[in-house]
Amino acid sequence: MSEFAAATTEAELVEINGNRLAVEVLGPEGAPVLIAHHGAPGLGSRAEPRGSFGRLADTYRVVVFDARGSGQSEGNGTFSHEQWAADVDALREWVGAEQIIMAGGSYGGFMAMEYATRYPDRVRALVLRDTSPDNSNEERALANALANTRVEIDREKFDRIFAGKVRDDADLRDCWREILPLYDYHYDPAAVEAKVEATPYRFEAHNYAFSVNMPNYDLKPVLPKITAPTLITVGRTDWITPVECSEKIASLIPGSRLVVFEKSGHSPQIEEAEAWTEVVRGFLAEVAP
Repeated sequence: MSEFAAATTEAELVEINGNRLAVEVLGPEGAPVLIAHHGAPGLGSRAEPRGSFGRLADTYRVVVFDARGSGQSEGNGTFSHEQWAADVDALREWVGAEQIIMAGGSYGGFMAMEYATRYPDRVRALVLRDTSPDNSNEERALANALANTRVEIDREKFDRIFAGKVRDDADLRDCWREILPLYDYHYDPAAVEAKVEATPYRFEAHNYAFSVNMPNYDLKPVLPKITAPTLITVGRTDWITPVECSEKIASLIPGSRLVVFEKSGHSPQIEEAEAWTEVVRGFLAEVAP
């Protein structure tokens, strides 16, 4: 899961594998292409990667989109990792790139790694943020949620959202409000409520992701096969994909780099935006100039 703002800017609806996706392309033609995958299926949208990776559109051709079943995109077919990765590759073809920089945070990081392992010849570089190589982060997240002192967590709602058993969009919204106070380094109740209001809710994609995809999610055996230059970033107090998850990824992907942002929770691209952008820009200037 990741931070979420509503996708309010104009997008092109692109037919991708029998499903129309809301897509935005930023930056100059002919520049290296970066495709960024948002987090939180059914909760996330292209607004999140637009806000962070869009800063690089002065140098790169940045493609952001609402994944199948999220935001303003259609929700035909399945919401499997295989399908979402295939959609990314079809977007690559649509934008006309032989290779891409693949990027993603939180659940978008799951998908960035899925793409890099399924389509290795298509990945020029990999940029990950606050993510995990397997589903062990869920156990850590529960422990962190129960130990927090900001709010008292309703365990029934917490279990329901993580099990992918929310009843409808309104119920997803209610469960989402329950865990949002845990995300940021500094807790601001007004900011939490603003995020609740801004989030586009699509409970079907969320339920599939957490009830079907996550129980079997484990990329540890295939991560050592990634040869693309890889940057891994994470906030020090990230509760849902803690630092040790990023450390595990770094230990498995040969030659990867790990940068920890000391005054961030799950969103260093927001909470330490200037420093995070400088790190990403520097990495990409070196490996994908």
